[in-house]
Amino acid sequence: MSRKSKPKVAVWKFASCDGCQLSLLDCEDELLAVTQEIEIANFPEASRSVIKGPYDLSLVEGSITTPHDAERIQMVRRSSKFLVTIGACATAGGIQALRNFKDVNEFISIVYATPDYIDTLQKSTPISEHVKVDFELRGCPIDKMQLVEVISAFLKGRKPNTPAHSTCIECKRRGTVCVMVAQGKMCLGPVTHAGCGALCPTYDRGCYGCFGPKETPNTGSLSSWLKKQGADNDEIVRTFRGFNAYAEPFRKESELHEKENKNHQG
Repeated sequence: MSRKSKPKVAVWKFASCDGCQLSLLDCEDELLAVTQEIEIANFPEASRSVIKGPYDLSLVEGSITTPHDAERIQMVRRSSKFLVTIGACATAGGIQALRNFKDVNEFISIVYATPDYIDTLQKSTPISEHVKVDFELRGCPIDKMQLVEVISAFLKGRKPNTPAHSTCIECKRRGTVCVMVAQGKMCLGPVTHAGCGALCPTYDRGCYGCFGPKETPNTGSLSSWLKKQGADNDEIVRTFRGFNAYAEPFRKESELHEKENKNHQG
């Protein structure tokens, strides 16, 4: 009787810092348990060994910033039964998406001695703008236990069980006093997807929105509250333009206040 082959999993890197891939390596004991059920076919961060596709599950880290990567992600999609994006870069364009609000050619002309050698796109975009994505796992970096849950879910044919509530709920569960209400600090907790365990508020800092916008974020209401706390349009723009600046709810809110600022100055 032939032995059933293990599902093949591939990990792909695009424009990113590798932090989310390191989260997978940080799983340690959990990863050892998972690897008994799967075959890691492509994971350059961990091994030079490469097994050709097709793949049952592809984990994609990083955003699309070059014409070459725009073509390569199509290849990844074609060879993958399921494609899951991991981290802020892959799901929202990442911190490098701050370039999307400016003229990238101006940056290139200043930074590089020979700009003609630089082949880049005008914007840093999430994977979902280029191919069909089966699931997005948020975070900068991602939570390793959520990653294990997502891998297990896809291999078992069920929907991943990840939280859909905001960081504020995590603060309440930890008994952390709201830094925005108590101290008037800028905080994206009410509109940010849970996953970090309210790390920054626990250490007396406002949430930076590392896990991106939650499912139904009321960014307008948060901005109104921040203005009541004394924030001006510039401060609100900077608050929404962090690790997930190009995520649609954050992007639209920051552009709204940027426009208001220009109208006032004009």
